[in-house]
Amino acid sequence: MTKSAMITVCGRPNVGKSTLTNALVGEKIAIVSDKPQTTRNRITAIVNRGETQFVLMDTPGFHKPRTRLGDYMVNVVKESVADVDCVLLLVDPVAAIGPQEEALIQRIEQTGAPAILVINKIDTVDKLRLLEVMALYNARHAFDAILPISAKTGEGLEELTAELDKYAEEGPHFFPDDMITDQPERQICAELVREKLLKCLDKEIPHGTAVEVTRFTERDNGIIDLEVTIYCEKESHKGIIIGKKGAMLKKIGELAREDIEEFMGTKVYLQTWVKVKENWRDSMAQLRNFGFTQE
Repeated sequence: MTKSAMITVCGRPNVGKSTLTNALVGEKIAIVSDKPQTTRNRITAIVNRGETQFVLMDTPGFHKPRTRLGDYMVNVVKESVADVDCVLLLVDPVAAIGPQEEALIQRIEQTGAPAILVINKIDTVDKLRLLEVMALYNARHAFDAILPISAKTGEGLEELTAELDKYAEEGPHFFPDDMITDQPERQICAELVREKLLKCLDKEIPHGTAVEVTRFTERDNGIIDLEVTIYCEKESHKGIIIGKKGAMLKKIGELAREDIEEFMGTKVYLQTWVKVKENWRDSMAQLRNFGFTQE
């Protein structure tokens, strides 16, 4: 008897949504970074446990938008909270309900969606602090369950999966059992390059970058030839991304290629280029070109 459940994972930036998604899938399909607003689009992850299929929607961090790209990301979150079997609200182990959490709770209440509160990063605090956090959120909203976890160490993930099983309904699976994401391989490769930009570059520069795969071909022997263009917003940023004698771009390319090879399971030849597109985050035409469009 097959069962399925659609689950939205939401929360403020940097709370660990993509780390949790990757941990449940068992493979890296969502990029992670210690910088906020890493995820820009909704990423669908497929988790199969026995006869049950969980379809997880990893959403961008809920934040106060400052660009049209930011507006798009916030709308993705709002839409993702509706018409699902359950919403996972992921929060830090802090005894305070911030404006982002309050806004998401209000959205959950508007849609009437069943919701589980997931307190992440419990490996970083003592248990007494956890009780305070649980009591505070319990007083604010009637969550179906409140679960402490650590997406990083895996603590509490079995209990979370068991809780999610309650929302699964009888019926065919939404995706083939061998799929782990609906993202095209090209998109995952582009995101892995962007993850390295976030890792290697400082301050605002990586947030002003977009990555496009301009060539993706497979040879008869299985080797993949990949050409990627990195777009940035200023000529000065281009110089920083390329680095002295091309050193920074080489480092970004090498780190990305290692992850892409691991994901694709084959050797990859990666070429990277850097181009300037001024203020692309505020251009509707450019946002559409990069795939940031509301359906």
